[in-house]
Amino acid sequence: MLEKYITVMGEGQAEIIEKKSRFIANVTPITSENHAISYIEGIKKKYWDARHNCYAYQLGENNNIQRYSDDGEPGGTAGMPILDVLRGRDIKDTIIVVTRYFGGTLLGTGGLVRAYGSAAKAGIEAAGLIERVLHSEIAVTVDYTLSGRVQYETINMGHIIKDTLYTDKVRFIVQAEKALADSFTENIVNITGGKALVEQGIDVYVNKKI
Repeated sequence: MLEKYITVMGEGQAEIIEKKSRFIANVTPITSENHAISYIEGIKKKYWDARHNCYAYQLGENNNIQRYSDDGEPGGTAGMPILDVLRGRDIKDTIIVVTRYFGGTLLGTGGLVRAYGSAAKAGIEAAGLIERVLHSEIAVTVDYTLSGRVQYETINMGHIIKDTLYTDKVRFIVQAEKALADSFTENIVNITGGKALVEQGIDVYVNKKI
């Protein structure tokens, strides 16, 4: 699993006008190639009267799946500029579909490249970007006399207290960045004089808005 990666927060839509042609970008996170294909079909049905529905998407930890389509526009003027927006910031597991309603004026290859790229960027901005950071969930159980110190140190180190359970002792469920999990555990053991029970749990992604 990647320690961190960038993707979109959710669905987004943006529109730009270039010499009376409308370029409507729709963006969404995707989980599989079938998901991407289904999304494209949905956009084509929604904008059934549009001349072009061009798209690009990339999937996988290493962007091992990359697809794009000019959908009738001159080769290299639509799909690739859209894909370049995803590649530029390494935005993973995301699809952008840009729909064009022709305005009656030819834009030329350079104009098309700029328009599709600009629409794709506007769509990404509308969707918003997040960084997904891999965290380890760690349970820390201590006596009440040590709970304040553990809570303070955990927050002070920038980790997340996901939950706190109170029984005969205090049990903190902490999310620490994967790369810092070992140092967090070591620090908790040190500040409690070895009296804390520290248990490793699952790894989860935590979203951070960019």
